[in-house]
Amino acid sequence: MCVLTVAPDIEVLARFGRALADPIRCRILLALRDAPAYPAHLADTLGISRTRLSNHLACLRDCGLVVTVPDGRRTRYELADERLGHALDDLRTAVVAVETDRTCPDAGEKGCC
Repeated sequence: MCVLTVAPDIEVLARFGRALADPIRCRILLALRDAPAYPAHLADTLGISRTRLSNHLACLRDCGLVVTVPDGRRTRYELADERLGHALDDLRTAVVAVETDRTCPDAGEKGCC
């Protein structure tokens, strides 16, 4: 039996950041923001293999951002909390101040920015 617990604030932000660090996971989250979906439909919509999608969905489940819902012999995915959709919208529309001629000093080494 799986027991769910509520993560502390810092862990929640770190998990959310880890999930958003990959463009495919961002696309999955935005798709699930619009409506729950089955993996085959998500893979087709996003134009990625089912294996690749499965790995990203596992990460999103581990981060606590999506949940599975049994539906007969199939499994549907949806956001773990409807407020995540609002958070995604807020983040997506937030103004991020970036100097176009600069990246962080570790961009080449760490693959960020």
